[in-house]
Amino acid sequence: MTFRRLKIRRVRHAFPVICALLVLFGIGLAQAQTPSARDVVSPAVYVSADPAARGVPFQLAVVFKIRPGFHVNAREKSADYLIATDLRADMPGGFKGGSVVYPKGQLHTFTFSKSPLNVYEGTVTLRMPVTAEAEAPVGPQQIPLKLRYQACSTAVCLPPVTIDLQATINIVASAAAAKPAHAELFRAP
Repeated sequence: MTFRRLKIRRVRHAFPVICALLVLFGIGLAQAQTPSARDVVSPAVYVSADPAARGVPFQLAVVFKIRPGFHVNAREKSADYLIATDLRADMPGGFKGGSVVYPKGQLHTFTFSKSPLNVYEGTVTLRMPVTAEAEAPVGPQQIPLKLRYQACSTAVCLPPVTIDLQATINIVASAAAAKPAHAELFRAP
């Protein structure tokens, strides 16, 4: 066997290995560039009163910032197969929660959809009315929240995700002791 044939034979055997390594590198690079759905949305919880008083309604606001280049489906989804944004509260004893107020989405056209989709982009604020009833414990209290959404870009939709959040509220017995908080989020209409 000549040196040239030996060299060609080695290259032929090495070629599939090199191709496999390039494919794996490409997949790894693509995965490294695709963020987690948890990294695309940054939520924060705010309370309209600090402290809040028994018997006096207050609001919770979940404000989430969506990474540029991504969107999440609005509460009123454009198609049955889409995952709507959803906020739920597990109200502890002594608290009564109302219906979440979702903002109106914006219709956008994407290359992957024939019709416009109702989505949220940028910063989104969800509000929920809450009342600490007469039997609500005084002092710091926690209201567990779950935010569910599906984030997408123009190229990929990430798996739906549910994020656990906590609203921390300081409850007082006297309505006179309650003070408004975060006026920038809870302005009167």
